[in-house]
Parts: sequence; C-alpha cells; structure tokens
Amino acid sequence: MNRLMIIARLRDDAHDRAEVLLRDGPPFDPATLGLERHAAYLTAGEVVFVFEGTEVEWIVNDLVDDAAISSYFDPWQKLIEGIPRLAHERYYWSRAEDKLGVGLGV
Repeated sequence: MNRLMIIARLRDDAHDRAEVLLRDGPPFDPATLGLERHAAYLTAGEVVFVFEGTEVEWIVNDLVDDAAISSYFDPWQKLIEGIPRLAHERYYWSRAEDKLGVGLGV
C-alpha cells in the first residue's frame, strides 16, 4: 500500500466554498481508479487530499492528466493560493497490520 497527500493552501475567503465542494465527494470513482482509500481534510487555511493504493503516484498522475476529470478541478483553482504540494509517506503504523513501516510506503 502506498499513500500520497496533496496539500494546498486556501485563499483567505475560500474555506466555506471548499467545504461545499468537499461535501459533493470526488468527481471520480476511487474504486474504479484502483484506490483502496481516499480522504479529504479541511483546516482553516488548507485542504489535504489523501490517496491510498498500489502504485498510487501513477493513479494520481493519470487522474490529473485525464481531461474529462481534470475539468472538475477548475473550481479548486479559484480557491487555492500558489502551487499544491505533494507529501510522500515516510512513516506509517497500523495496529491492524501489526507492523511498523518506515520508508517508502512499507
């Protein structure tokens, strides 16, 4: 399992609109794309998207490159300040898996 996060800073007046967009869920079917899990988190000034699945970086890359889906991201462009950042997993622990992972999605 690999995990990838996309973190974006919101414009000062964008929080409420971001909340509305997130309520609708993603503009794609996570299972069809091959994701195991997908989540979005909203803070006062940032939005964080979490993608989990095998070879998740390829899935997210294909998602961004898909013209039919990427058009759904247009409303986010008006809400985000600057360029979103990627965060790669470097540590993960799960009681269910009863193992410690350090490094690249282990």
